[in-house]
Amino acid sequence: MAKDLNKVMLTGRLGADPEMRYTPNGSPVTSFNVASSRKRSSQDGEAREETEWFKVVAWNKLAEICSNYLTKGSKVYIEGRLQTRSWEDQNGQKRYSTEVIANDMIMLDSRRSSDRPEGGGQSRGVEDMDVDVDDMPF
Repeated sequence: MAKDLNKVMLTGRLGADPEMRYTPNGSPVTSFNVASSRKRSSQDGEAREETEWFKVVAWNKLAEICSNYLTKGSKVYIEGRLQTRSWEDQNGQKRYSTEVIANDMIMLDSRRSSDRPEGGGQSRGVEDMDVDVDDMPF
C-alpha cells in the first residue's frame, strides 16, 4: 500500500507580528501569516509579481520560538502540513480555513544580534548558517 504525503515547504515574510495564546490545557499555540511572492511574465511580456498569503500555526516549543523571535517582516522558511478546519458562522453558513501546521521553522534574515533576545533564536541550531533562498531547489 502506498504511503500518503501531506507536506508544505514555503519561504516568505510575516505580514504582522505572531500572536501566541494558550489552549485550556496550557499548550502554547502561535499563529501568523506568511506572504510568499513570485515573479512571472504576463502574456504581453510584462513582468508581474504575485503574492500568496498562508496562515501558519505552530504548537508547543515551536510556538514559543516563533512568538519570541519572529516579527512583522521576518523572512522565514516553514515546513509542515496542510489542515482544513470548518465551522458555522453566526449566520449558520459553513466556513472553511486551510492552514499550514508548522513542524519546523528556520529564520532566513541575516543576523542582527542587537535586534534579537540573547541566545540567538534560530531553530535547529542554524544560527551560523547563511541561506540564500534563491538557491533553494523548490
